[in-house]
Amino acid sequence: MFILNLGNHDINTNYIMKNYNAVLFIFLFLIVENINPCTTAVISAKASSDGRSMIWKLRDAGELENYFKYFDDGKYSYIGLINSSDTIGINVWGGSNSAGFAIMNSASYNVNIGDTTSIKDMGGVFMKIALQTCSSLQDLEILLDKYPKPRGLATHFGVIDAYGGAAFYEVNNQSWTKFDANSDPNGYIIRTNFSETGTLDEGYGFIRRQTAEKIFADAKQNNLLNYQTVIQKFTRCFYHPVFELDYRKIYESSIPETDFVFSTDFITRYSSASSIIVQGTKNGESPDMNTVWGQVGFPETCVAMPMWVHNGKNIPQLLQYNSIIKNSQLNLYALEWKKDVYPVGHSEGSNYLKMKLLINSCGTGYVQRIEQLEKLVFFLIEEKLILWRKNNPDVSEINVFYEELNKMVTDFYVK
Repeated sequence: MFILNLGNHDINTNYIMKNYNAVLFIFLFLIVENINPCTTAVISAKASSDGRSMIWKLRDAGELENYFKYFDDGKYSYIGLINSSDTIGINVWGGSNSAGFAIMNSASYNVNIGDTTSIKDMGGVFMKIALQTCSSLQDLEILLDKYPKPRGLATHFGVIDAYGGAAFYEVNNQSWTKFDANSDPNGYIIRTNFSETGTLDEGYGFIRRQTAEKIFADAKQNNLLNYQTVIQKFTRCFYHPVFELDYRKIYESSIPETDFVFSTDFITRYSSASSIIVQGTKNGESPDMNTVWGQVGFPETCVAMPMWVHNGKNIPQLLQYNSIIKNSQLNLYALEWKKDVYPVGHSEGSNYLKMKLLINSCGTGYVQRIEQLEKLVFFLIEEKLILWRKNNPDVSEINVFYEELNKMVTDFYVK
């Protein structure tokens, strides 16, 4: 056991260290088998169209099954994104807590070059500790300073808090560097899988970074940088910057010669397991009313659903771990549809996306149908949040809304 003394915040990490060997084994296995890149962004309140800060993580992973879980095992309660194989939640891959602090990450592959330490890939463990104990960017910075070295980290942590903070932290085994979104000329910061502080031209995600820079700039110019755009246009972006082609526009407006596109350089591709978007609160609003949007499965075939820490352990049933199927039900629905859009069965089949099933000129593609349902959800959410943000809602109100959403989404997939 070790204790991190963070001023008034002492962190007892006995729980983490008790599971340390198991965690280390899991991560060492994954690093051999998979490169797990992600596309992420931190958006300050000044850059968003509704004056609310956001974090976004399009998660790529070797494990494609995910669920969300509510925790009350720390100073602050929190909601986190978890691999379905991790039934107790040792690792958290993005989340938000009752203090309005939210965090996510993307791996960096151009730092710790030449470092021979065996401790690696501890980002999920670190984010769990951060959600348990941090209420602000300052708390996170103290945690980073006090955390034992080598940290086992090669990552970018994207963070927002209830005080207007919004920043990325490039972190390696020995040091960290802050990139403040509030000070950035664009008001937002994007990261894929290479660090600005790392070895030049090493890493992954250069083409995805180029795509993200373009779509973010276009959205901001048109005052459309909000959670709806992030969910529907960023996690489901089919633009390729090398070819300068937007396959979404092509398939919406015509009947192309082929049903398939090469999808490996898209922001969302075969390895994309989920997406999390956290929309922050404003001054005067309860910090536990951050809205956590979860696409718990392959984003092109998964409906986005909202959650609030304010509601305690009750989150939408479709997003929870189901011990019978050993997964979340919504992830299972999304994976079933994903089989249709990646039908080429051999080892190279993951490169070829059957685009016609997602987007077509008839408007019947999976993405087009999902987005119509989501627009209804967005409308219902905005209507309720007008009241909920003024006066904290009773837990029962959110429970009723969750039940309505569960039925709506279940009917959508089943029927």
